[in-house]
Amino acid sequence: MTIIFEERPSDSPYIKTVTRGYTASAGSTIRPAENHWHMVFTRVHGRMLPILVGPWRSAGDVAWGEGAEILWIRFAAGVFMPHLPTKRLLDSETTLPGAAGRSFWLKSAAWQFPDYDNAETFVEWLVRDEVLVYDPVVSAALQGQPQGIAPRTVRHRFLQATGLTQSHIHQVERAQRARTLLEQGLSILDVVCEAGYFDQPHLTRALRQFVGYTPAQIIRMSQPACHSVQDSRPGLDYHTNVLTNNR
Repeated sequence: MTIIFEERPSDSPYIKTVTRGYTASAGSTIRPAENHWHMVFTRVHGRMLPILVGPWRSAGDVAWGEGAEILWIRFAAGVFMPHLPTKRLLDSETTLPGAAGRSFWLKSAAWQFPDYDNAETFVEWLVRDEVLVYDPVVSAALQGQPQGIAPRTVRHRFLQATGLTQSHIHQVERAQRARTLLEQGLSILDVVCEAGYFDQPHLTRALRQFVGYTPAQIIRMSQPACHSVQDSRPGLDYHTNVLTNNR
C-alpha cells in the first residue's frame, strides 16, 4: 500500500507546493485536515481526471488504487476562484469535465493538463484569465498584520478565499505542530505546554480531530513513515518519498 512521490516548493505567489507521484500498490490510510485546496490531475489506465480537492476540516480516510500517476498543485492561502468560492469545495472532491485531447473544462474554457515542470505557467494562465485571484488580506491576517479595514470585512474576505475561519486554520496548524513535536521525541506533557493546550485531554481531542491519531499512536509511529529512495521508473532519475499505510 504505497504512494511514491516527490514534492517541491514554488516561486509562484499563488502556489504553496507542487507534488507528483504514482501509486505503486493499492491501499488506504488516514489523511490529516488540510487548510489549503488543491488541483489534482490523475491519470489511471490512460484516462485523465482533473479534480478540485479540499480544504478538509478534519482528518479522515483516503484510499487509492494501483497504477495511478498524480500531480498535486497546492494553492497558497488567499488564492481562490471567484466563480467557485472555496467554501463550496469544503470536505469534497469535484471532478471537472474533460475536453478534447489532453484538456479539461474550467469556467467555460478548455485548458491543457499541466505537468510537474510547467505548473507555474499553467497557474499564470489561470491568473491572467481571472480564473484565479489572490486576496492579500488573508495572508496578512494569518501573520497578524494590521489590516486597516473593519474586522467584519476581514472575516468575510477570509471565508470567501479560504472557506475556513481564521481560528480554524490556527487550530489545524497547532495540531500539526504538536504532531511534529511528538515525532521529534518530546513527551506528551511537554507538547501540551509547548503547543499551548490546556491539558492532555485537550491535546488528544485536537489530534484526533485534525491529525487522525492520538498522541500515543503518533509516538508509536515515530519511526519515519517517509524516507528517501531512488525511483527506478524508466526515464526518471530523482529522489522521491514513500508513503505507506501506518495503520
